[in-house]
Amino acid sequence: MTRAYDSIAEGYTSMNETSLLNEYYNRPALAEFAGDVSGRRVLDVGCGSGPILADLRDHGAIVTGIDSSAGMLEQARGRLGSAADLRVVDLADPLPFKDDTFDDVVASQVLHYLKDWGPTLAEIHRVLKPGGRLIVSEEHPSAIFLTDRLSGGDREYFGVHERTEQWTLGDQTTELTFWDRPLHAMTDSFAAAGFRISVIAEPAPAAEAFDRFPDIRNASGRFLAFLFFVLVAEQHV
Repeated sequence: MTRAYDSIAEGYTSMNETSLLNEYYNRPALAEFAGDVSGRRVLDVGCGSGPILADLRDHGAIVTGIDSSAGMLEQARGRLGSAADLRVVDLADPLPFKDDTFDDVVASQVLHYLKDWGPTLAEIHRVLKPGGRLIVSEEHPSAIFLTDRLSGGDREYFGVHERTEQWTLGDQTTELTFWDRPLHAMTDSFAAAGFRISVIAEPAPAAEAFDRFPDIRNASGRFLAFLFFVLVAEQHV
């Protein structure tokens, strides 16, 4: 799935340190939605270089991170230390944890690498305690649709569509495949896996984003980029 990140791990980590969408939007929003995590066991699926894990740990969470890219986990270990609980796991495979292990799971910009969300969401539900939370950020389907149309594309909004991009960071190039889907397909998948939607949000970026990126300032203080969900795991049946 995301082993393609191995070749660009260092460059991707460096880019994200100053990225509008990651450092000033996704990361602070996830921390806000997570809230008080002191003493909670939290799993970050697709943890990458570990910035969200670091935020959660700094706020008292007991954290575990998984990613299919060993290169990205090497970056995470450099950030979090050698004792951090980090494991190479592909989200297309069963999760190596017992039932009811975690209080929260974070899935930040990772589900879009999967054509079928069902098996992965079922595994996440299994390892969450009843009433536990799945906190998700994903690319906003309307943003993807508009970007395609503005660039001359004619793909319809509905349906699940494959999208391939070539990324070059430094002197390394890799090809990444994403699976885009409309909002109703996302919410249907969550419901089918046993999750109740508590929050759907399109938040504003962190206040300091407007100082660093003044061109994004507008009347609403928001822009179309990501969707955030807080989902509650219903009782196992």
